[in-house]
Amino acid sequence: MNEAVREIPSSQSALGECVSRTVRRYLADIGDTECSEGLHALVIREVEGPLLREVLAFHDGNQSRAAAVLGINRATLRKKLAAHGLL
Repeated sequence: MNEAVREIPSSQSALGECVSRTVRRYLADIGDTECSEGLHALVIREVEGPLLREVLAFHDGNQSRAAAVLGINRATLRKKLAAHGLL
């Protein structure tokens, strides 16, 4: 079966489904072209910024609560926020 049309297991979360669809579409778009930084690094870079921004906004800018929800310490959150230009 073609990888681009593989069905998503019904047990997969809505977030997982979104990621699966997006990665399949990206792979179909680039074909055999290599991703210079590696697909994993690209996905993490593209997803981490919006994730941090949304969690922080949901918690009204409270970095301690955002860090707790993300499962990281506040210093790590601040480092990541700075890396993404979100401080």
